[in-house]
Amino acid sequence: MKTMTRGVRRFALTAHVLASVGWFGAVAVFLGLAVAGLTSPDAQLVRAAYLAMEVTGWAVIVPLAIASLLTGLISSLGTAWGLIRNWWVVAKLLITVPSTILLLVHMPPISFVASVAAATTLSSADHAQLRIQFVAQAAAALLVLLVATTLSVYKPRGRTRWGRRQRDQQRALSRPS
Repeated sequence: MKTMTRGVRRFALTAHVLASVGWFGAVAVFLGLAVAGLTSPDAQLVRAAYLAMEVTGWAVIVPLAIASLLTGLISSLGTAWGLIRNWWVVAKLLITVPSTILLLVHMPPISFVASVAAATTLSSADHAQLRIQFVAQAAAALLVLLVATTLSVYKPRGRTRWGRRQRDQQRALSRPS
């Protein structure tokens, strides 16, 4: 059952697509900065990369991740797709919620390295493991967001048990007696 008007549905979908694509793009930028911070011999570039990563993370990626989650919930609850009627929606939810939580967990180490970069010059050995981890996590995040985007585009068939039961009840009600 659709609970939103067509205009509201389109607005919610547009907001969700913008937040989700923005999240993907911001993570791609973050990955570029992480690679530059890890590999550049230029101390000023390294410093700038880690300072920009912190700003990008807190001011862009975190808000877009939260916006993507919230607009996805609004869209699913207010449309025929439903939150737990179709497996692809459930899969996206199971991708987005942990991804957002992991993002929030991994932001403090980014802030730590940014504060070190702001106070001193980072050598290639300083916090190398953490800096490599930033690259790996950003690459993994891009892959996860690509999977979520692919699910949104292809919408694999398959209803959950709840979705099948609800569909069958609606069919039974719509049949003439």
